[in-house]
Parts: sequence; structure tokens; C-alpha cells
Amino acid sequence: MTDLSRCIDSHLRNCVTAFSLTFFLATLAVTAAAAQTENENRPEEGGHEIEVWTGGGHSVPGGTKDTGVWNLGVRYGWILTEPHLPGFLSGRFELAVDAVPAFAVVQPANTAYGFGLNPVGFKWIFATRGHVAPYLELNGGTLFTTHEVPAGISTVNFTTGAAFGMYFLRDHAWSLDVRYMHISDAGLTRLNPGLNTVQVRLGFGKFFAKK
Repeated sequence: MTDLSRCIDSHLRNCVTAFSLTFFLATLAVTAAAAQTENENRPEEGGHEIEVWTGGGHSVPGGTKDTGVWNLGVRYGWILTEPHLPGFLSGRFELAVDAVPAFAVVQPANTAYGFGLNPVGFKWIFATRGHVAPYLELNGGTLFTTHEVPAGISTVNFTTGAAFGMYFLRDHAWSLDVRYMHISDAGLTRLNPGLNTVQVRLGFGKFFAKK
């Protein structure tokens, strides 16, 4: 086994370990806290959100082709406002941060494993009375990988994305969305083809009211 293969295998094991630990701790925290707040699982001004999520998808025209992606993360969000705007546009603004301990990019040349951080997430959660709450989201962050993404370009990239999804609010909050993500090195290298993907993401979490 070459040194490069050992490095990739080691990083993959670290990603799996990080995935398992993140999922276990976040799920434990959400479940334990939910037991104490059974009737408070709605986004409210001054409250916050904890969520574990995973998603994946494939490249679309406008950048590098024949590439698939999968990622997993944990989110912490703050509900900053009461409902604003009239009628069906009425909603609450959430500011969120995502840690992404496991990220895989499957490209023709190789599979790049990595991790990322999305420190900027802006979400508009529409104010509804039922158990379903649609949302819109914009976010951005940084991605570090074991191989260049796209192949031959850079191991350090920046991500920007937009999503439309739904919360399903019961004892816990499930979310399902479709999101567009752009990955590129923002000019760190002379050649910057970028990677555009459409992904489906599933989340499991909990909203907590202001104390």
C-alpha cells in the first residue's frame, strides 16, 4: 500500500469515526432535550434549533461533469425574529451554522474525502399553523479534501448554496429539501472550472423555545 493510499484510508476511517460520533452525540442531545420539551417543537423568536442532516446528489451543467457528492453534518440555528411580511410570505428569520465532518466527492479520477464548515446560513421559515412549515435557505462555507476538487484543481474550496424544503413538525422536526450547491476555489488557482450539484437532504432535529 502506497503512502497516498494509507493517507486516504486513514482519512476515510477518520470521516467514518467523525460521522458516527457526530450522529450519536447530536441524536442523543436532541432526544434527551426533547423529553423535557414535548410541546415546544416549533420555530419561535428567541429559540434555537439542533439538527443532524445528510444529503447527496450529482453534478449538473455549468461546471465539472460526472461527479457525485455525499455529505453529513450537524446544525445549530438561532430563530432571530417573530413573523414578518404579509400573507403567505410571512415567516421567521433563522441564522445557522453547520459543521460538516464527512464530505465525499466521487469524480472520474478518484474519490475525494473531506470536511467542511458553513458559518453562514440564512433561512426563512414560513409561518404556518399546521405541522408542515416550508423554508428557503442561502448558505456558504469552506471545504477541505484529500484530493483536488475538481481533479487537478484545489484541495481547498468554497461552497455556496440555495435550498427549498419542508419541516415536518411533530415530537421532533424532520426536514426534507432540494438544494443547489456550487463548489469552487474562488480563484485560488489559475484554472477554476467549479462544480455545480443538485442534492436532496434529509434532517432530524428539534426546535427549542426561548427560556
